[in-house]
Amino acid sequence: MSTDTDIKSFKAFTYVGLALDPIHVGTGGSRLGRVDNTIVRDPVTRIPKIPGSSLAGVMRAYTAMAKGKYPHCAGLGQQNADGNSGHCSQPNCPVCTVFGFAKGRDSAGGFAGLASFSDMHVLLFPVASRIGPQWITCPMALRQIYSTEVKLTDENAIYPKESNNINDINLGWLLLQVKSDLPEMQNISQKLENYGINKDIVKNLCIVSNKLFGHIVNSNLEVRTSVAINPSTGAAEEGALFTYEALPRGTVLTWEIICRNPKHFKINGAYITVSTPEEVKKVLDCAYTYLEHLGIGGMGTRGMGRLQVLHNQTNPENCNEQNGGEK
Repeated sequence: MSTDTDIKSFKAFTYVGLALDPIHVGTGGSRLGRVDNTIVRDPVTRIPKIPGSSLAGVMRAYTAMAKGKYPHCAGLGQQNADGNSGHCSQPNCPVCTVFGFAKGRDSAGGFAGLASFSDMHVLLFPVASRIGPQWITCPMALRQIYSTEVKLTDENAIYPKESNNINDINLGWLLLQVKSDLPEMQNISQKLENYGINKDIVKNLCIVSNKLFGHIVNSNLEVRTSVAINPSTGAAEEGALFTYEALPRGTVLTWEIICRNPKHFKINGAYITVSTPEEVKKVLDCAYTYLEHLGIGGMGTRGMGRLQVLHNQTNPENCNEQNGGEK
């Protein structure tokens, strides 16, 4: 059970985002199979996700851009041979305090940072059907934002928000019987709208069982084919054809950021400039405009990666966007 001290020590913020492009966060290699370059999946459910480390990396870079601290306070923080570059490590630096810093490869010390990032999980997944696109979810996915346990009477059926007087819905190759006896549907729909999700998406909401959700997601990922171009001939390089998968445009993701109370920490004996978990959050919110335009993950030059934050984003007045900055 949490005590008053625990509550004052940190604050959790839940975010919801919409994929404006397909998103590819790869596993770092290729394998034999249907797709050469696969995306990261949960090791138990096999549902694709975006690791918190991927989110933290781009958020640090984009926050540094917004705060005029790029590139010094972004990246690994390793110093050059002459001792220049690297993280500034100052208690008034919004990047080094929120994300932490390293002293260097052979130097002791450092700071862990005030923000911790969870993995980004699929909340709603778009699938084509004969009645148009449907956004699919399951009780396990809804548990991230909806505290009441959702119980389905038939694990092999589909529960749409609006049944439209039809008896079944196809999700790609899968045909499921329509059921409408889900009393929590209205509360779930309202909860999703409260998180900033478009009403047109909520209107086409469908709930399936946990055991079906993973199969539906993995069967309907976007798969693209690319080939390297020979710069001498301008034609396709021989033997350079490869495929890669991605979360499709329209996927709704959710994640959590834990902001620690800066009053519990000092850097070089000095108090940190940001003073509350809410101020830590405001520093992070400066980066979301960049996330919407520059994206996350790989294949950014192939039209992938942009993510729009829908919920729990503020518009702080102190972002002071610059093209660069001095340490």
